[in-house]
This record gives sequence, structure tokens and C-alpha cells, in this order.
Amino acid sequence: MTSLLGIGECMIELSSAGDDLWRQRFSGDVFNALWYARAHSADDADVAFHTAVGADPMSDQMLAFIRSGGIRCAETPRIADRRPGLYTIQLNGAERSFTYWRDTSAAQMMVRHPGPLWRDVAGADVVYFSGITLAILPPDDLETLLAGLVEHKKHGGLLAFDPNIRPHLWADKDRMLDVISRAAGLSDLVLPSFDDEKTAFGDRTPQDSAKRYADLGAGHVVVKNGPADTIHLQDGQLTAFPVAPVSDIIDTTAAGDSFNGAYIACLLRGLPTEDAISAAQRCAGQVIRHKGAIISRNDLGLV
Repeated sequence: MTSLLGIGECMIELSSAGDDLWRQRFSGDVFNALWYARAHSADDADVAFHTAVGADPMSDQMLAFIRSGGIRCAETPRIADRRPGLYTIQLNGAERSFTYWRDTSAAQMMVRHPGPLWRDVAGADVVYFSGITLAILPPDDLETLLAGLVEHKKHGGLLAFDPNIRPHLWADKDRMLDVISRAAGLSDLVLPSFDDEKTAFGDRTPQDSAKRYADLGAGHVVVKNGPADTIHLQDGQLTAFPVAPVSDIIDTTAAGDSFNGAYIACLLRGLPTEDAISAAQRCAGQVIRHKGAIISRNDLGLV
């Protein structure tokens, strides 16, 4: 049995349902990836999520929803004076913009409860985290998390990292670039999106992004680039995988997250790289044909 643990934030998602109506769901980049990892995993695989939530009814609903997707979250800290973060999605065609309310997010405190965190990490074959995970943490907690992940790697654990660069979450650009680079350098698998890398690091091509992360120490890099080729770099070999055209695109939310989750799950099942990337591309292609970050296994075509 393989075990995948994600560390991050789940939020309340509100998306327009027309007129003055809003549809409420739960979402967050690491959680989204785990949802799709679970859908693509073997039945006996353990997929777990470490976060922190409040002690309020909405936090209860969030945990129930996470578990409904077959994702284990048994040791989630409950922070009495905190609540889940919230965001809204506004669509302009299929492209989306977000407005966030997360100043009192309980997930920011997840490292302040070390017992549950490090028990979860110790039990995982692969730990998946993101630049957003790091961005929401207080600086000392961020460093504590990275140091703990380094120790986990020393004991045979694997680390998977999506830079998921969101400049508005960082007070200082230089610190953002430093933290992202350090986290990627200690990771075994890095899963960037080229649009982010081009804006933040000035990369000219997805191949440049892949090579930069490999030079930092990542042994396995997959660069997502929307409808353009997916770039794979491992053991010095760089390969471009074309993406099949997708019609009827409704909402591109979680396209990258779903790719990441499906890709990691397929690798853990032992699929060849080409098959894992193909499955991840198909998964993302299905997700963007629906509203919101989370869609069902039936909508993925897996049932």
C-alpha cells in the first residue's frame, strides 16, 4: 500500500450560480490535487490531508466533505478562534479571477500543532505541498515545515512540490523567489505551471523552467503549459508531450491541481511516465469542462 499526504489549506469556495445566487463548495490547491489523486489511485492506497480548521459548523462540513472523497484527515487540529478561509470565483468566459478572505484562516496555524503534523508526515511515502502552503504560514512556521520535510526525506520519504506562485500572498518578491527555489531544490518531483514561472522568474520557455528546477536539485520536473505541450525532464532527458484539444471549456479552475493529483497517483500505481502524463492531461481536460475546482468521478469518466 502506498501513502500520499498533502499539506495545505482547504477553503470555502463560492461561485456564481446566476443573478444573486452563489454556490458553495470546498476547495484549495493541495486538497484539489488529493481529490483527483484519490480518484486515480489504487483502491488500497492511502490518501491523506493535513491542514487545520476551526471549531465551527462550517469546519465540520469541510471535514465531512474531505472524508466523503476518500481522503483521510483524522488528525486535523481544531483551532477554536479561527475559521476556514473563503474565496469567490468570478468567470470571464472560461478564465477566472478570485477574491479571498483568509486573514483568520485556521490553516495558517497547522504547524503550531506539531504532534499531528509529524505523525502524518512520518506515515507518508510521498508528501505533496505547494507554494501556497508555504505562503500562508508565518515565517518561523514555514522554516519549521521545510526543516521537517528535509528530515523526512533523509529517512526515505519523497517530496512533491507545486510552486503555485501567487505574488499577492507574499510581502516580498525576493523572499518569495528564495522560498520557492529552496522548496523546489529539496523536492524529488516539481510540478510548475509555465505562466507562473514566466511571470515570477522571467523564464522564456517551459524548457527553461524545467532546466532551472533541475539545476536547483529536483530530479523530476513536469511543466504544465495549458493547451501547449507538457514538458517532462528526468535524468537529463527532456521530452515534450502534446496535449489533446479540449472543447466546451467552462472554467479553468484547478486545471493544474487536477493534473498534479492524477499524475502523482498514476506514478504511485507504477504507470510509465507517458501513460501517467496522458492520464493527467485527460483529467485536467475533464475538470475544465465543468464549473468549480472539484468534480465527481462520474464527471471524470472514471465510473
